[in-house]
Amino acid sequence: MTARPQRRARRLEMLGAWAGDYAYAIAAQARGALDRTDPTVFRTGHLTPVVVLPGIYESWHFMRPLIAALHDRGHPVHVVDALRRNGRPVTESAVAVVEYLREQDVRGAVILAHSKGGLIGKQAMISGATPAHVTAMLAVATPFAGSRYARYFVNPALRGFSPRDATIRALLLETAIDARIVSVYGRFDPHIPGGSALPGGRNVVLDTMGHFRVLEDPRVLEELEALTG
Repeated sequence: MTARPQRRARRLEMLGAWAGDYAYAIAAQARGALDRTDPTVFRTGHLTPVVVLPGIYESWHFMRPLIAALHDRGHPVHVVDALRRNGRPVTESAVAVVEYLREQDVRGAVILAHSKGGLIGKQAMISGATPAHVTAMLAVATPFAGSRYARYFVNPALRGFSPRDATIRALLLETAIDARIVSVYGRFDPHIPGGSALPGGRNVVLDTMGHFRVLEDPRVLEELEALTG
């Protein structure tokens, strides 16, 4: 295959990834709108606790398939209700996470985070969620270095993902806990073109493409089970 057809095939592949990604997101949002489950029902279990931190403007329903799978395997799964649709600043949300861990006396947990949730999780681990509370984090499609697309948004919450944002830059400089983080991301992410590699963490690149669809990749559960031991 010559260079031009290769580029065309690559563009078509990426367009397909965009379409599939948004189809997944729309289905997840619709599922959340119809689901009336009380998330406290997932707190039971005898294995390592898991604390779920969704991405921006995502309710916990966005990650419900993972939550159900983890609970079925015996993990108590915690949803931080104070985050709601996760539109508040990272630092403010991290405070809510730390407060939840203390109030619920969550011990030895692993954080499972998507996108912005990974930034919140890292901030929480830095600012008050001790290893006694949280041993590790699995971050899926998290913009640890920001996204260059953020500058095109008017919404301040979305512009906060700019590589120049003070919070993004501060979190990158905080490397002491990076070894406790596993960053999992697709080989192409339409929202984070630079990828989600965390230099001091363990990075896992999936064959799955997308920002949302990666949540259904079986490797996510495999990596989480490895962390929960």
